[in-house]
Amino acid sequence: MGNRLSRIYTRTGDDGSTGLGDGSRVGKDSLRVTAYGTVDELNSTIGMVLATDGVPDEVREVLTQVQHDLFDLGGELCIPGMATVQDSDIARLESTLDDLNEPLPPLKEFILPGGGMAAACGHLARTVCRRAEREVVALARAEDIRAQPQRYLNRLSDLLFVICRVLARASGHGEVLWQHERRRKPKPAAE
Repeated sequence: MGNRLSRIYTRTGDDGSTGLGDGSRVGKDSLRVTAYGTVDELNSTIGMVLATDGVPDEVREVLTQVQHDLFDLGGELCIPGMATVQDSDIARLESTLDDLNEPLPPLKEFILPGGGMAAACGHLARTVCRRAEREVVALARAEDIRAQPQRYLNRLSDLLFVICRVLARASGHGEVLWQHERRRKPKPAAE
């Protein structure tokens, strides 16, 4: 990395524009800025998971690697034409997902976000990941974007779901199951 930030504010964005990594300027509300901004938000929510107590070391290592990947992915989105996320990164997520999911019991019901602080933060990260994926899809419809960022985010949201299950169990809270039966109405009484 060449230049370090010695001054945090530059005033160049006061007009509603921001500089991309290639030096070009775009509106702060552009699809590209929205996409990499949400990837940054996702990285922050993963930081919230890592800041909670009781995160197993295996999960901590996985999420720390993901944070590095997301920084790379944000860079790819910030610099048009850059390629940082590789198929091997996606394969690593799939392998990790399989390893973490294998010992878990099969799901028979949907899970509500919860299951302890770490799992709840993980569910927040999962939903931000889904939003980042949608924003990358929107960007890819408007500009030339490689498929790997979208595929990475899609796989990451699946991995985050499984990590939430692991965290809920590790915390002792367990998973919070959706009670779909609660909406069933009793049959009317015969007259």
